[in-house]
Amino acid sequence: MSDILISENIRGAGVDALQSRFDVSLQPDLWKSPRALAQQLKGYRALIVRNQTPVTAELLGGAAELIVVGRAGVGLDNVDIKFAEEAGIVIASTPDQNSISAAELAIGMILSLARMIPAADRDTKQGNWNRQKFVGVELYGKTLGIVGAGRIGYLTARRAMAFGMKILTYDPYLSPDNVLLSDLQAKLVGLDELLRRADVVSCHLPATRETAGLMNSACFSKMKPGALFVNTSRGAVVAEADLLAALKSGALGGAGLDVRSSEPPAVGELETLPNVILTPHIAAFTREAQERVTRAVCEDVARVLDGKPAINPVASAMPRKQAVK
Repeated sequence: MSDILISENIRGAGVDALQSRFDVSLQPDLWKSPRALAQQLKGYRALIVRNQTPVTAELLGGAAELIVVGRAGVGLDNVDIKFAEEAGIVIASTPDQNSISAAELAIGMILSLARMIPAADRDTKQGNWNRQKFVGVELYGKTLGIVGAGRIGYLTARRAMAFGMKILTYDPYLSPDNVLLSDLQAKLVGLDELLRRADVVSCHLPATRETAGLMNSACFSKMKPGALFVNTSRGAVVAEADLLAALKSGALGGAGLDVRSSEPPAVGELETLPNVILTPHIAAFTREAQERVTRAVCEDVARVLDGKPAINPVASAMPRKQAVK
């Protein structure tokens, strides 16, 4: 019987603390081989992952001793939550620990698109001095549309207010009386109205059946000519072919994508457009966020193995299996 299997590259003080108390196997490339992962997990009580490990019903069902899965991050689209609940396995995540970093990346993308910073940088490094080619726009007085007003959406909007932006939000699960809307001086509107009025649209949605392909040609056609689009949430919410068409036609002024429908993506036309910024799913990848995420998920896994409730459970905080010590 072993304690904890880590199937991705997760390191830091939190992992060190686990290793001082438990039998921990850190295998950063194990996620690449689902068969090997399933075979090894059979002897472990806990699994810690990021977003690259598919924690499927098949994987969970074959791990008879497993009582807890720690997801180092907030997105849970790679974890079969329903099966885990039915099997009595605790799923612990880190819902707040990387929110600031994700919001800061969204703001960075918005600024970079508005002022064409990456394109100007590339052009200048080639020996040019094309000042008139890179006449951008101010954020001051512009309207930011937040699609998905959860933690990260709220923090993004809060920072945009410092630039003098007006805030619109769309979130079908948010009450118009929510105190955060008052704090943002924001108006909760329907998606169509948000798309028509926003100069910048920033997506902060989870990957669900309802959000899959939500941002498609119908949505892009409703946006203002030259509007900017940013997605730092999940690639599945965007129909990439439709986004590409909107960019190539000039209907949109630019796009910033930290996430893709397939990761890593095949190189395509998006990679060739000067008004597109692409980053490799790094919204949560700051030193501070990773330290907080790692510490939180490791502490929760340790608590469950010690017979205590998880602090950040997705559903049940205690396993319905008996932990074997």
